[in-house]
Amino acid sequence: MCTNQTMMQYFEWYLPNDGLWWKRCAAKAVNLRDLGITQVWLPPAYKGTCQEDVGYGVYDMYDLGEFYQKGTVRTKYGFKEEYLGAINAFHKAGIKVFADIVLNHRMGGDATEDVIAVSDSPENRNEQIDEEKRVKVWSKFDFPGRNGKYSNFKWNHTHFTGTDWDENTQTMDRIYRFMGKKWDPNVDPEWGNFDYLMGMNVDMDNPVVVRETEKWLEWYIHETHIDGLRLDAVKHISFPFYGKLLGHIRETTGMEMPAVGEYWSGELDRLLHYLDMVDNRMSLFDVALHYNFFDASQGRRALKHIFDDSLVKVRPGHAVTFVDNHDTQYGQSLQSFVEDWFKPLAYALILLRQDGVPCVFYSDYYGNPVQNRPMVPNLGKLIKARRWYAYGEQQDYFDDDHIVGWVRRGDIEHENSGMAVVMSDDAGGSVRMDMGPECAGARFYDVLGVCTQPVTLDKNGVGEFFTDGRSVSVWVRRSAFEDLIINE
Repeated sequence: MCTNQTMMQYFEWYLPNDGLWWKRCAAKAVNLRDLGITQVWLPPAYKGTCQEDVGYGVYDMYDLGEFYQKGTVRTKYGFKEEYLGAINAFHKAGIKVFADIVLNHRMGGDATEDVIAVSDSPENRNEQIDEEKRVKVWSKFDFPGRNGKYSNFKWNHTHFTGTDWDENTQTMDRIYRFMGKKWDPNVDPEWGNFDYLMGMNVDMDNPVVVRETEKWLEWYIHETHIDGLRLDAVKHISFPFYGKLLGHIRETTGMEMPAVGEYWSGELDRLLHYLDMVDNRMSLFDVALHYNFFDASQGRRALKHIFDDSLVKVRPGHAVTFVDNHDTQYGQSLQSFVEDWFKPLAYALILLRQDGVPCVFYSDYYGNPVQNRPMVPNLGKLIKARRWYAYGEQQDYFDDDHIVGWVRRGDIEHENSGMAVVMSDDAGGSVRMDMGPECAGARFYDVLGVCTQPVTLDKNGVGEFFTDGRSVSVWVRRSAFEDLIINE
């Protein structure tokens, strides 16, 4: 039986630095399975620049909370054995684990080196703004706390293309490109060339670096038994790189190893170009759709056009849809948090349709007390409705700017499956929709409780399905309604 896949990003930016996260993950595995989650994306597990590091300030990728480095043994999330225990708990619950892979940069070097570099403009990395000079950079990574366990590889300036910090001047007003190096031309064109992002920029044109990266990923997969990869900041790394790396890993491990990349751009053409460059060997997060949701929540996009220029519309087999994530939270670099009122609509749009794999954000499901953000109402019901009842042929009714709907007609493999969904971003109203003749005379109930009266279909299986203003209603058969209410 084919089961709908649903991912959850099981972390957010403002988690407490108490070292208990991996234990919390293990404790929630069964609950997530029962909810309908089939995949979890866990945060970066390796040692960062300090214990508070969320995981993207990468120091040592072989240290999963095992060695005393950067003033701590554990990471923000806990110790290595606890991380492995969390993965094992998810596996026992039948949930696949996606690991967050951050290869673009390194931070927190152990010692400096004197390097000849030229200065490029941060606003246009193709523009050199200063002649070559000697700079002092934190490019030596010796990992003394690990002392060669797992790998004897040590990083130096030859393994990087540049940085934005000169210890001599202690300023960050320019980007230093090391002599003999160049920014890779096959990257996102923002700022002229977006090869450089932060820290010490890893040189993926260096064959020594590529081989070490392959060896590390082979080790990581063998050591942790992860099932898939979430690839960070792919727009900043040579476009062909990940296509080659994924091909190598799948060949050497014999594993399927699905991957989803973070290419942060709202421009569909850039997402499609990247997928072509990696031979469609991964999926991408549908950032374009996220911005459509954000604009709609601000009153700048009609529901009728919510899927326009989105990845899921054009290449659904390679789209991971999402509403928000750790980078779009308030106070973060990509802040674009979807307004609270629109979130139930947005989640219905990714969870209850046939295309794409939806990714639920941890803070939307559990809430975020640090930022005083509430749980998204009825999100648990929407996830369960996807798991058990969102199957069958889909027919859209996106004819009005402000009230739209669709039906899933169900299938024989999933008992009582099928549903009708109606939403409005303005006043309440209805959409007349066809559930098919097999539903003739059937009664449907709004499992979200927005509308209390049932809808009875006519002899052809057609009915008038309602919702209130700025709301979403999900209409299911009575038995499905009772199941979702009782098991909430």
